Amino acid sequence: MAEPTTLARPYAKAAFEYASEKGDLDSWQAQLQLAATVSAEPRVRTLLDDPALTAAEQGEQFGCLLGDSIGEQLGNFLALLAANRRLVLLPHILRQFDALKAERERVIEVQVVSAFDLPADVSERIAAALGERLHREVMVSSATDASLLGGVLIRAGDMVIDGSVRGRLNKLADALTN
Repeated sequence: MAEPTTLARPYAKAAFEYASEKGDLDSWQAQLQLAATVSAEPRVRTLLDDPALTAAEQGEQFGCLLGDSIGEQLGNFLALLAANRRLVLLPHILRQFDALKAERERVIEVQVVSAFDLPADVSERIAAALGERLHREVMVSSATDASLLGGVLIRAGDMVIDGSVRGRLNKLADALTN
């Protein structure tokens, strides 16, 4: 069986291209967010995984759960997903849609993890430096992890910059054992 991310890719790309063509990216993103949240609920997931229900029945019941909160175009998209028994992919489709939208808008979300709370000016300097390096607008979210001991761990997409004391100690230990 193919990975969910691989299965979701063509649907996310098609939804993104359609929404982009219609100039409706924000609305589609919000509606997809709602549909993905609903589809991830355990009771809904049970419904979507039920082989006793036909694809049409699953689509109809899922549509009833969403009610009038989605537009006609997204309703058609969800009907297509239901017909192909792909409603369970909605969280993956949303992630890829979000990534395509961020790429279009030249925005990247960066997570900065530090041992202690970072002052606002330090977060701003990190955002500015990363923005210059990545040629994008950087949206920073901060978290703390006392196990880092000091320094920061920065995650931007698939790029990781480990400037933590723990990371440096691990590198030193590896160098000494090799």
